[in-house]
Amino acid sequence: MKIQSLALLAGLALGTPAFASDAPRFSSFSYDGHTQEKVSVGPGQYRNPILSGYYPDPSVTRVGDDYYLVLSSFAHYPGLPIFKSKDLVNWTQIGNAIDRPEQLDFTGMRTSQAVFAPDISYHDGVFYIVNTCVACKGNFVITAKDPAGPWSNPTWLPFEGIDPSIYWEGDKAYIVNNRAPAEPPRYDGHRAIWIQEYDWRAGKMVGDSTQLINGGVDISKKPVWIEGPHIFRKDGYYYLTAAEGGTSVNHSQVALRSKSLRGPYVPFAGNPILTQRDLDPARPNPVTSTGHAKLVETQNGDWYATFLGVRPYEGDYYNIGRETFLLPVTWKDGWPIILPKGQPVPFVGTKPRLPASPPSRIPTSGDFGYVDSFDGSKLAMQWVGVRTPKTPFYQLDHGDLILNRGGRIGDLSHVPSFVGRRQQHHVATMSTTVRFAPDTDGDRAGLVAMQSDANYLFFGITRIAGTPVVALYTTDKGKEQLVASAPVTGTGPVTLTIRANGGTMAFDYDGAGGKKTLARDVDARILSTKTAGGFVGTLVGPYAWRK
Repeated sequence: MKIQSLALLAGLALGTPAFASDAPRFSSFSYDGHTQEKVSVGPGQYRNPILSGYYPDPSVTRVGDDYYLVLSSFAHYPGLPIFKSKDLVNWTQIGNAIDRPEQLDFTGMRTSQAVFAPDISYHDGVFYIVNTCVACKGNFVITAKDPAGPWSNPTWLPFEGIDPSIYWEGDKAYIVNNRAPAEPPRYDGHRAIWIQEYDWRAGKMVGDSTQLINGGVDISKKPVWIEGPHIFRKDGYYYLTAAEGGTSVNHSQVALRSKSLRGPYVPFAGNPILTQRDLDPARPNPVTSTGHAKLVETQNGDWYATFLGVRPYEGDYYNIGRETFLLPVTWKDGWPIILPKGQPVPFVGTKPRLPASPPSRIPTSGDFGYVDSFDGSKLAMQWVGVRTPKTPFYQLDHGDLILNRGGRIGDLSHVPSFVGRRQQHHVATMSTTVRFAPDTDGDRAGLVAMQSDANYLFFGITRIAGTPVVALYTTDKGKEQLVASAPVTGTGPVTLTIRANGGTMAFDYDGAGGKKTLARDVDARILSTKTAGGFVGTLVGPYAWRK
């Protein structure tokens, strides 16, 4: 289905910039995506993942009958997208918690730095997000009375480490997070989980820090990267769940419990409570790398977990990033189990016993498409750029997106004149129409598919040796290569289309000379996490650069 997107909340707009009459103009952006796995979803069922594409590290909380999710966004801006749901299945984005330049400055940061693994909670009429900004000042708290925003400027916290979350007990708050162990590290990836009281009224850490877990469930086995911890209380026990094994194919979720908040915590004998690392990697349509879960109790007393996973198109190759999945939690002998050992993550599940949420105008799961006609005064909140813009670089003008001069992709000292939407399916068609007459060799305007500052591709209009052309460039580890080019005839608009199919892409253009294919079967694995590294997914959207 095709869905007309609305110009929703403010995203990248910083005012009304002046723009040159010869600046590139883009009219509309369309997306049509299909899952590579073919499944049937019947009445009373839902589809996994619940958020397709680059939506990792999901943190869920319930306030009354409403559920809220916040996700990692790293150095993309606006950041920390927030979603709302009534049924844990149908999610609607309501805002971005980082949407003002004075909140956080991502200048000089690579795409996979900045904001990692946020946690959202609620207390006494206020929402809290506690988070880490890698390469910023470390850990911080922001607050809002309305989860749609505005969110406060950060209150910085003095402790080392990553992945903080808040546990509320009565009127007291405690922050639990990954820190260095209370001993010299025994091996690479040796970390620990600590807890400390947080004075939420004063915005300060108070009292002693206590180490709860050293290394992981069994330090004799040298477990790595115990992280993403959450604490909740049930039936007289404090439960601590955390990810273990690193965020790739050995990822898992483990559970421990204690009668006292500060321990000692005893691990579940049946750990991990979620993993896919023991399954045959050659199985069809695998979901891998599952972990970083957070559990939530519904108003009916049922339990569910949101967690991340990936859907490779071959081997460990995936271009669309880590995604958000949902599964029920079963309790056995006082322990939570998200998925029994040896079972694959299902693509279809029974909907929770909750009132149905109205479907979002822009779906987040299954096959879907949309068209953004750039007909508002601000870009829709789903559009993101790279790093924090200090000055405006775009304008919406009567259905056109106009891009001013900005930095070049790959130049970490500048913000590129680029806005993108997440590629949410391995099988996807993405298209825009651009009007641009390059004045100088190298000037360019068109579509960029970007995995990182060093791995991306450009498809659009440029000038080579004095001749306007439509061209495709790929960049792998910072090295750019011209794949194909063809002269542009006439001065009218050109429609650019990227057709993705797993690890390959095709590139079509339609102008005065009719519709043609510039290149097909292009290796798109440069946009995979395996090749590019990092923690993000591919963004696709308009880009312009002029000397």
